[in-house]
Amino acid sequence: MEKTHNTRLRVYFTGVGGQGSLTATNLLARTALLAGMDVVAGEVHGMAQRGGVVESVMLLGGWRAPKLDHGEADVMLGFEPLETLRGLPYLRQGGIVFSSSDTMPPLSVSLGQAQYPTMEHIKAEIGKVASKSVFLPCRALGLKAGAMQAGNIVLMAAVLAAGVLPFGIEYLEKAIKTFMPEKIQAVNLKALALGRDFAA
Repeated sequence: MEKTHNTRLRVYFTGVGGQGSLTATNLLARTALLAGMDVVAGEVHGMAQRGGVVESVMLLGGWRAPKLDHGEADVMLGFEPLETLRGLPYLRQGGIVFSSSDTMPPLSVSLGQAQYPTMEHIKAEIGKVASKSVFLPCRALGLKAGAMQAGNIVLMAAVLAAGVLPFGIEYLEKAIKTFMPEKIQAVNLKALALGRDFAA
């Protein structure tokens, strides 16, 4: 398993409004608390309406406030590939990226006013900064588990299974059982297994 150098880590999340990226940030922060970590988390920038960019952070290991500047994130979790590319300035050189490969083109692309970059371009640009990048079909795997929204659990499970955070996937399983409504636990536990298996 790949471990980062210490437990003082800065994690940056980016996605599109309506994907549940803030919910994912909060759940992963609660997971860290269950693992006994010192954690702060918060929203950097968000658009309440569906389709707007949403950015949030989780800082592990004794930070006082959830603040993050460009070039400071050790790990980036991207819930949409174009937003992962746009969030790249926050990643430090040699940082680690886990991103969904399932696209949700912004309105400008849908209206024909802009072009969506190819995945090859996105991966190449991220590869110039990240020491490791993993792309997985989160929405598709979420659907396989039973709900598209469970794609966020797929992404977080893959990150934990890969060992890039200082706590294991068993704490995410515990968090799902502790903090999620019982009626959606089974779907999310299946999504966890899919994300774990993808990273294996």
